[in-house]
Amino acid sequence: MVYTIIDVETTGAGNKITEISIFRYNNNRLIDEFTSLVNPERLIPSYITALTGIDDFMVAKAPVFSEISDSILSITKDAIFIAHSVNFDYNVIRNEFKSIGVNFYRKKLCTVRLSKKLLPGFNSYSLGKLCDKLDIPIVARHRARGDAEATVMLFKLLLNQPKAQEAIQSFFKKDSKETTLPPHLKQESFEKLPNATGVYYFKDKKGKIIYIGKAKDIKKRVLSHFYNKTEKELNLTRETAELDFELSGSETIALLMEDAAIKHHFPKYNEAAKRVPKVYVLFSYEDRNGVIHLAYNNQKSNPKAIQTLHSIQECRFYLEFLCKQFQVCPKYCHLQENVIHCSHYSIQTCKGVCKKTESKTLYNNRVNKAIKFLQKHSKDVILKQPGRNKNEEAFIMIKSSIYRGYGFIDKNEQINSSEDLEPFLISQKDNADIQRILKKTLLQNQFKTITNKSLEELL
Repeated sequence: MVYTIIDVETTGAGNKITEISIFRYNNNRLIDEFTSLVNPERLIPSYITALTGIDDFMVAKAPVFSEISDSILSITKDAIFIAHSVNFDYNVIRNEFKSIGVNFYRKKLCTVRLSKKLLPGFNSYSLGKLCDKLDIPIVARHRARGDAEATVMLFKLLLNQPKAQEAIQSFFKKDSKETTLPPHLKQESFEKLPNATGVYYFKDKKGKIIYIGKAKDIKKRVLSHFYNKTEKELNLTRETAELDFELSGSETIALLMEDAAIKHHFPKYNEAAKRVPKVYVLFSYEDRNGVIHLAYNNQKSNPKAIQTLHSIQECRFYLEFLCKQFQVCPKYCHLQENVIHCSHYSIQTCKGVCKKTESKTLYNNRVNKAIKFLQKHSKDVILKQPGRNKNEEAFIMIKSSIYRGYGFIDKNEQINSSEDLEPFLISQKDNADIQRILKKTLLQNQFKTITNKSLEELL
C-alpha cells in the first residue's frame, strides 16, 4: 500500500496554503518528496507569522497553487492521503483544487485517530505532545516539512504496532465513521447521541461549549456537521472533543432551549445567535392634568406591559396604528416630543385634546378603548407539546403575551388549572427571537391552544 504523508501551513482566515510538504511512502521507505512555499495571494496575518515564521516577503516570489497543482496530483496519485487531523489538511487542499476547477479525491487516514486506536492512554494526541512522549524529534515545528517529517516517523511507529493493518483497514470500511469524525472526538461520544429531537452541544478539550444546535434527529444532524466542508465547520470539527445533548420532545421546545442555551453560554461558533435582543413594552399613565398617555420603554423600566414588542420601530408603528384607529393624539402617544400640540406628518386624526379643543373625558374614553384593544391581544396561553418519552407531555406557558418558559409533566399528573403547572415550569426569559419562534409555531398550528380554560382537556 502506498501512502502520502502531508502537512500544510495556511493563512488562518480563509485557509489559503502558504506552505505544503508531501512525503510518498511505500514498503517501509520514502520514495519521493515535494515541499514548497506557496503564494496565497493575500496577506498573512501577524499571528500566523508569529506561529510559523512564514511572512509575506517569504511567499512573495513563491508559486501560486495552480503552478504546483500538477506536482501535488502526481505525487499523491494512487496513494492514501495521511495527515495529523487529516480532515483539515485534506479539505484545505481539496478547496484549493476546487478554486482552479479540479476535483481532488483521495482515500484518507488520520494519524490522530490511528494513534488513539493503537496507542491508547495519552492525555493529548496533538502532534507536538505525542511526539514528545514518543521521543520523535520535530525539526522546525509549525513548518510544513518539519511537521510532515515528524508525522512520517509517527506513522512508521504506528505501522509496527500489533494489529496495525487491521486498524487501518477498519478506517476504510464503508460503514466506518472514523474518517468523518473530528480527530479529538471519541467514537463512543458520538454513538451515545440519540435519533431524537432536542439540543446538542459541541465541547472542546477543556469541556467548554463551543457550539449549540437543535435537531429533529440529533445524531443525524451532528454527523452532517462533519461532512460540511466550509471553513467554519472545518474549524469547529478540529476543536470538538466531546458531545452532549438534551432531549426536548418537540422541535418548538428544542428551538426555545437552543436560544436560551446560546444566550447563556455564548459559544464561539454561534455568532449570529449570540445577541440578546431588547424587549420593549407599551404602557399607559395619567399626567398631572388628567390626560392618559400611551408610551413605550424597555421592559426593565416598565415591567407592567399592555403589549410586549421587540424594537423601537415596532413600538412606533403600533402607536401610529392606534392613533389612526382610535383618534388618539401623537403628542400624548410620545410620537412627537417637546411640541406644544401635535403636527404629525401622517397622522391627522387627533380631535384637538393637545390644543384643548376637546375635553379630557372624551379623549381618555378613546384611549381606554385603545388599551382594551391592546389587552384583548394579550393572552394567557398554554401550548401542548409532545413529551420526551411516551409517559410524558410538555407545555409552553405564555402569560399576557409574554413567554414564561416550558416544562415536562407525567401523563398521570392531575392538572385542573394553569396554576397546577407552575411547579413543573422551567422559567425562561422572553426576547424577540423567542417571540418569532412562537409566532411561527402558532401560525403553523403545530399544537392545540386553550386560553383561560381548565387544562383537563389539554393534558
